[in-house]
Amino acid sequence: MSSQQTARAQALYDGIAVDAFPGGLRACLEAILMVADQPQQEADLARILHVNEQEVHDALATLRASYDDEHRGFELRHSARGWQYASRAAFEQVTAAFVTDGQSARLSQAALEALAVIAYKQPVTRAQIAAIRGVNSDGVIRSLMVRGLVREEGVDEESRAALLVTSAVFLEKMGLDSLDQLPSLAPFLPDSAGAVVAQAQQEASFDNAWESQE
Repeated sequence: MSSQQTARAQALYDGIAVDAFPGGLRACLEAILMVADQPQQEADLARILHVNEQEVHDALATLRASYDDEHRGFELRHSARGWQYASRAAFEQVTAAFVTDGQSARLSQAALEALAVIAYKQPVTRAQIAAIRGVNSDGVIRSLMVRGLVREEGVDEESRAALLVTSAVFLEKMGLDSLDQLPSLAPFLPDSAGAVVAQAQQEASFDNAWESQE
């Protein structure tokens, strides 16, 4: 039995058969990459879908070419970290206009929650922010980054995901000289957002106490 046949047999055993889904392997890859918050390696995608790694590579290459030929507003980008969807650079003006729409207005509750988590837990990954808030936060994080309040700095050693921290602009907007002067944001937030901040503060305090004992 070939390696491809073995992978298919294992997929059927595990209840995952990409051919059974509309669009097959390519559609399955699109579905995964659409919800992924960081680039995905071909080997990991092949393992999850129980197919040959070469099949994954060929399918992703075909998808990328089709998006290019159709002049989509997004692209399937490949880097050393893996494959990931991204807006095309040519549409930067359009996406920036959308993200910064109403920028002079106050931050939304979702943005305040995400900003509070980053401020008190930094450095922190997108996945960790989503876990604390209980919802995908990619959209509000992009908004915070466009506003210059948040930036990426380094990667997590275990997951290799980008780490997020607050910026100098954040300190300026808050009227602070350093993060040591960071006040509690909870009193200024709605109850649900305040709960998120409290959780972030509590986890940050626990982390600091744990580090002091090591």
